[in-house]
Amino acid sequence: MLKRISTTFSKGISQAKPEVSRLLTAAVINSGFRSMLLTDPAKAIASGFQGERFQLGSHETLQVSSIHASTLADFAAQLAE
Repeated sequence: MLKRISTTFSKGISQAKPEVSRLLTAAVINSGFRSMLLTDPAKAIASGFQGERFQLGSHETLQVSSIHASTLADFAAQLAE
């Protein structure tokens, strides 16, 4: 099970904070998932991680999916905007 980490996000995804935290945790611990998240965030969300699904609403999924970043640090920074 993925642990939740404390993070600060914009108002748009503040409700989904625990799920976004799980998404980022998966990206930190698995390079394959991280690559997928950076190249195709929508696919990463839909695929889940190790049999677990990410429970993001459609608005949050759209926000996360619209991020274009080359590194996980850039991805996280855009989430925080």
